[in-house]
Amino acid sequence: MSHSSSGRPDRRNDRFGYWPVTAPFVGSLVVLMLIALILINIAGYAYERVGLSVGWFQVIIIASILGSRVNIPIAHFPDEERVETAHVVAFGVRYRVPSVSHTGKTVLAVNVGGALIPTAVSIYLIYHDHIWVHALVAVACVAVVMRLVARPVAGIGIVTPALIPPVTAAIIATLVGAPAVAALAYVCGTLGTLVGADILNLPRIRNLGAPIASVGGAGTFDGVFLAGILAVVLATL
Repeated sequence: MSHSSSGRPDRRNDRFGYWPVTAPFVGSLVVLMLIALILINIAGYAYERVGLSVGWFQVIIIASILGSRVNIPIAHFPDEERVETAHVVAFGVRYRVPSVSHTGKTVLAVNVGGALIPTAVSIYLIYHDHIWVHALVAVACVAVVMRLVARPVAGIGIVTPALIPPVTAAIIATLVGAPAVAALAYVCGTLGTLVGADILNLPRIRNLGAPIASVGGAGTFDGVFLAGILAVVLATL
């Protein structure tokens, strides 16, 4: 080991005993990893409660995250509004407005990760657990609440606060009751949010200047994704 003139070790030549990144970065990385592990464990618990295996849980989570980037266009309508800002803040969340030239029309699309996959899982749970009537009532109740709290945001579309859907779904699933409360919480959390926040608000997305209005995407993906998972956890505590 080399030494400086002051007698202290010269750390400039210590090739094997130093951090290649700064301490704040390492600390942030550790925190993010811990949060990710906690969320994965919570999600795994939720899917286990509704009766889905670990294999299906992994497939659904990965497909939902990757599918959140995929929007399937189904229609379009004229829109006169233009939005110049690049970012919009709603309910404390910063959203990026797609950087495309507005052509005077809004494309209506369905998000794979935030709409199609949760809907498919919900239909399976309704059929598997025979909760047709319970699901109808619970979804309708959650949809009414979501219709009231959802907010149209220029340049984005419809936005919902992330925690209201799962809390509402858990309460309603518990009150309605069913042979499978966990499954009912997932169903009304996802479908109730999709129906109330997106579908019932379709007339409000006109003249928002949003190049694309995605059912289950952008401002409601976090609501739908969290609603299904957290509603199950809250309903089964």
